[in-house]
Amino acid sequence: MDALTALADNAVLTWALLACGVAQLGKLLIVLATERQWRPAVLLETGGMPSSHAALVSGVAAGVGWQTGFDQPLFALACALALVVMYDASGVRRAAGLQAERINAYTTTAAAAPCPPLEPLNTNLGHTRRQVLVGGLLGISVVLLGISRIGGVLDALTGASVLPG
Repeated sequence: MDALTALADNAVLTWALLACGVAQLGKLLIVLATERQWRPAVLLETGGMPSSHAALVSGVAAGVGWQTGFDQPLFALACALALVVMYDASGVRRAAGLQAERINAYTTTAAAAPCPPLEPLNTNLGHTRRQVLVGGLLGISVVLLGISRIGGVLDALTGASVLPG
């Protein structure tokens, strides 16, 4: 089995990446529903509802627990890393976004300076706790349902005769 096939056969990774993609697609649909705007650029942006980072890391943790056992040290490691990422998304990254909002407000109200105007800073960096929670629950759901009901993504594709097998 070559490296690419081995990666594609990693059910935890593929389902977690799919959960991340579903979360990003969810952002597009939420912007469409709430702002009545079609903004495909949101697929590449950080921040917003739901957190795709939380979906990815919580999905990996749940999948590792499902496959290796929830009492195993590898599951504990995956959980610890997921918690750090999710805490960072709702703490440090969110604070950086709020700080960017204040800097942007200051630079637009400041008197004319001898230096050229700055482009506004990106303010959509982090997540609220609700956005992280929804992303985390989405990741766990997608990964556990995917692994338990379908198995590996590669198995599903070869079983459906999409790939030659």
